[in-house]
Amino acid sequence: MSKSNIVKLTLDLTKPPVVTDEQKARLAALAAMPEDQIDTSDAPFRPEAVWVKAVDFPHAKKLISLRIDEDVIEFFKHTGARYQTRINAVLRSYVSAHKAHTK
Repeated sequence: MSKSNIVKLTLDLTKPPVVTDEQKARLAALAAMPEDQIDTSDAPFRPEAVWVKAVDFPHAKKLISLRIDEDVIEFFKHTGARYQTRINAVLRSYVSAHKAHTK
């Protein structure tokens, strides 16, 4: 991919984008719909698991060699840069969830 095809946008949280009246009306109509009537076919897959809310924590890292199924690695690589950080975040969230259940 050519760098000329890449567009970088930055969201300034101190200046949120303006939501038009039309967008507000569409959002209100969507919020009023029953969940089973909302078309989510274009939404990315999100497994129904307790560790889906993975976040990255700033902890010391340790370099290891780890064998992971090829399809799992490919999935994370296709999510973009810092895929190893996301793998770590998923594992950390899984550990945290299981620690909570063993206490």
